[in-house]
Amino acid sequence: MKIFIDTANLDMIKEINSWGILDGVTTNPSLIAKEGTDTRTRVKEIAKIVDVPISAEAMSLDSEGMIKEGRELASIHENINVKLPMCVEALKATKVLSGEGIDVNMTLIFSAQQALLAAKAGARYVSPFVGRLDDIGQQGMEVLGQVVGVFFNYGFGTEVIAASIRNPIHVLDAAAMGCDIATIPYNILLQMVSHPKTDEGIQNFIKDYEKSKKK
Repeated sequence: MKIFIDTANLDMIKEINSWGILDGVTTNPSLIAKEGTDTRTRVKEIAKIVDVPISAEAMSLDSEGMIKEGRELASIHENINVKLPMCVEALKATKVLSGEGIDVNMTLIFSAQQALLAAKAGARYVSPFVGRLDDIGQQGMEVLGQVVGVFFNYGFGTEVIAASIRNPIHVLDAAAMGCDIATIPYNILLQMVSHPKTDEGIQNFIKDYEKSKKK
């Protein structure tokens, strides 16, 4: 499974990239606003740090505006893919943009039916929001599994991104069901590294090493 980081923070991207595990970066207007910058500036900066797919979100709500923004975003760097919110206008825009060789990440996916339509329209990625489904009492991972299953059945080239990841178990479940990608917040990536028995083992090794030096 590919691992993307869900952030617009340059220091976080640099750190995770140094681990040798980073396959992509997803941003959104909220993440970029937290950094006090704008989308065009920030994705340019990210592209200088990592040579991986980078998602940048278009803000128009009509297909013509989405297409115009999508072309502008894609022109920034060859690694940019355009995030569009799932709706009829986005399907229209996806058909056009994908036909021009511009990768689209259809976001705000909350059902397998939505994901199916996005793939049919030519989306390069679909992003089911598992955490937000859990928040309203639905089974986010169940929906993710349905999307993975449908795409496997019909051989779609569209990749599934598990988004709105809230904990390491979400990542594990996504990997176990064969999801292509998980886009993961920085703090969750840190949690994935840690385990109390690992910490305990390291401390025991250090203690034993110090004892051996005294002999």
